[in-house]
Amino acid sequence: MDASRIVDEFPAPSFRGAQEQALRDIRDAFAAGNDVVLVRAPTGSGKSLLARAICGAAATVEESRPRDATDAYYTTPQVSQLDDVASDALLDDFQVIRGKRNYTCLLDGEEDTPVNQAPCARQRGFDCSVKHRCPYYSARAIASNRRIAAMTLAYFMQTAGSDVFRKRDVVVIDEAHGLAEWAEMYATIDLSPRTVPVWDDLRVPGVEEASDPLERTVRFADALVGVCTNAKDDLLAKQELSPDEAARRDRLQELISELKWFVDDARDPQSPTTWVVDQPGGADSSISIKPLDPARYLKHTVWDRGNSFALLSATILNKEAFCRGVGLNPDRVALVDVPHTFPLEHRSLYDVTQGKMTYEHRDETIPKIARLLVRLMAAHPDEKGLVHCHSYRIQERLHERLAGMGVAARVRGHGRDDRNDALEAWKASSKPTLFLSVKMEEALDLNGDLCRWQVLCKAPYLNTSDSRVARRLEDGQWAWYHRAALRTVIQACGRVVRAPDDYGATYLADSSLLDLFDRARGDLPPWFREQVDAIQSPALSGFDPAAALAGIDATPTPTRVDRSSPTPPSSARSSSSGASSTSPSSGSSASSDSSASSTDRGRRHPLSDVWGE
Repeated sequence: MDASRIVDEFPAPSFRGAQEQALRDIRDAFAAGNDVVLVRAPTGSGKSLLARAICGAAATVEESRPRDATDAYYTTPQVSQLDDVASDALLDDFQVIRGKRNYTCLLDGEEDTPVNQAPCARQRGFDCSVKHRCPYYSARAIASNRRIAAMTLAYFMQTAGSDVFRKRDVVVIDEAHGLAEWAEMYATIDLSPRTVPVWDDLRVPGVEEASDPLERTVRFADALVGVCTNAKDDLLAKQELSPDEAARRDRLQELISELKWFVDDARDPQSPTTWVVDQPGGADSSISIKPLDPARYLKHTVWDRGNSFALLSATILNKEAFCRGVGLNPDRVALVDVPHTFPLEHRSLYDVTQGKMTYEHRDETIPKIARLLVRLMAAHPDEKGLVHCHSYRIQERLHERLAGMGVAARVRGHGRDDRNDALEAWKASSKPTLFLSVKMEEALDLNGDLCRWQVLCKAPYLNTSDSRVARRLEDGQWAWYHRAALRTVIQACGRVVRAPDDYGATYLADSSLLDLFDRARGDLPPWFREQVDAIQSPALSGFDPAAALAGIDATPTPTRVDRSSPTPPSSARSSSSGASSTSPSSGSSASSDSSASSTDRGRRHPLSDVWGE
């Protein structure tokens, strides 16, 4: 890596905000001999452009020896962010590669078949006459030979050890704050009717009821390897497979590899991994096998893949804790802080807390939050809003309450099946509706009039019933627990203010959020601490459903405000307060848990919507 090239490799015609100084600091950090540079850059810093400049400093083939690593990888956990990179003209030298399922076959009659289910994947010894033109293999070949190959983190990890995607000189990981969690997900083995093709042939023991749950799980996993191997061999004996059979074969092979790795590791007395097992449903129900310390999985899948690394995020909150979690030596890691250049008054936080949203207090607090939303809609009659609901159950209950209050015409929601379509339809609409979202705290760009206000209705603490979380809390890792929630809050706060001339209001409805800020104050980035210290308590008008609907019949194009001279949210200019609740209605357009398909019920990991090839 030639760190001196970083500033000159910036792809835009001019710098914005603190970009130039950030690149100089990154250059100096690498020049000082650090292998890894953490770049803590707030929303709107132009992290993708910073990433391009860093990638541009990678050694080239022309200046290197044949055995030396050259070129760069750019990777991000977020599929939507990879889409943004692919469409950015300033990043046109990023060659994007996706998994096979994202490309379709060229053969006659197979034009709608994903490459991972095409005849080459179904027929033994199939000789494809157009493989040289196959969209997937062509894209892979191009990406493997371009200076910067861009891919999702999942695809990057899955190609570890590949001859095609070899070690490179520079690796840039965007949105790197969740790297430890991605490693945990990568190493977790979920055994359920959705993930185990031979599930109906099994007798699943109640592993948590055993005196040694882990040993009982190991024995079951070992036996399952045999069942899966027999099923796979039956498929391999066929000359040709249907698309469904090809997918079944691939899943069986993947599962066999996962289970063998787990069995060998769990039985290795020298292994540093602590495995935990969850089976809340008891015998004949799903089992989740999870490693407590995922850092070792990152060595092969990430750290062995490059010479120099830049990890970008707004929410790498504690350098030492982050390094411990991902297996890095903090002495070889530098932290570069990029200041926030957006005016503080454009990114205001408002205290509208209605009580706690913990499970035992939720029945009391949700009706109050529903009434609060009505008052906020009245305060923002011509502006679109977003509610971070945290879970589908909370989303459902809020929608029922709002429908019962007569304001359903202004409320939109989504389910697990239609989350992306519903989001895009809401963004495309000019009506000032309120969108009840679930798990959209990251990778969501609501610039300008797409959204002017949002509500955090629950502190996003991790589920303590998860065995990994419970074990860490038993070990006293409360600081980690609070940092995980704080990270999600900071990410959420960045959804509605995306540029220096943009502005938006974030309302805090759960009193546990204020407690979180106090408990994790030492981990607040300086620019977010400014926001917390400037929290206001707005004066809101009384509960008036008619006022909440005042702007819903407005003309299709909402009134636009000159953003060169923004005004504070109208809620901060209102007055008075409201009172008690009303009974819910069954007329909800937001999806409930009971309406989700069995397939979707298997996709409830917080990151499942962005985890893909």
